[in-house]
Amino acid sequence: MSEEKPQILLVEDEIHLARGITFNLEQEGYLVSHVESGEEALEKVKVERFELIILDVMLPGIDGYQVCREVRTLDARVPILMLTARGDESDRIAGLAQGADDYIAKPFNLKEFLLRVSGMLRRSSWYRPEPVEEGYRFGENEVFLLSYRARTSQGEIDLTDLEVRMLSLFFQREGDAIPRSVLLENVWGYSTDAETRTLDNFIVRLRKYFEPEPSHPIYFQTVRGVGYRFKRQ
Repeated sequence: MSEEKPQILLVEDEIHLARGITFNLEQEGYLVSHVESGEEALEKVKVERFELIILDVMLPGIDGYQVCREVRTLDARVPILMLTARGDESDRIAGLAQGADDYIAKPFNLKEFLLRVSGMLRRSSWYRPEPVEEGYRFGENEVFLLSYRARTSQGEIDLTDLEVRMLSLFFQREGDAIPRSVLLENVWGYSTDAETRTLDNFIVRLRKYFEPEPSHPIYFQTVRGVGYRFKRQ
């Protein structure tokens, strides 16, 4: 992110909600481009660079899940915050599985929403992995933090900005039991424990990428009552 105002793409078909979100984001000093469909969003992403995408799940035409999936083929790094009226855990998992970085259910608290936005933008703006982190190996995996990619037993994958931040923290603190609050603060940019399910589902995503048996993890271990631990083995 440059010194200019952060560019945010808002994809929301409820016009009154979109106006309210746009107004509040602009009051915070952000530049907002608003579109009402997934098709318009994909056209925007092809020709413009955004620091954050705020994406509603329920859209006319292609839905937010498909938009998220296709955005990831165009830009693996841009943070994506999904909005939805649904609160079911299955919907949360579905959004994260398609490449979203965070998830908030409507109706949401404005202060919490703005906190998430600022946290995601702040972390994206200053985070740059150290060169010594390049080519980190564990098991059959090799992670290239600087180029946002990894080689796994399933082939080569592109990593999102938040995935790289989380992996970097795990690598730096290999063997430590890292509390959920620390992961939320360092990766998402907020310290509340209210959204630990988002974190838990994000770990599920990493396990799917890197574990030989995701249901029996050996690298990304759960530390009950605390958080998670990474062990190279």
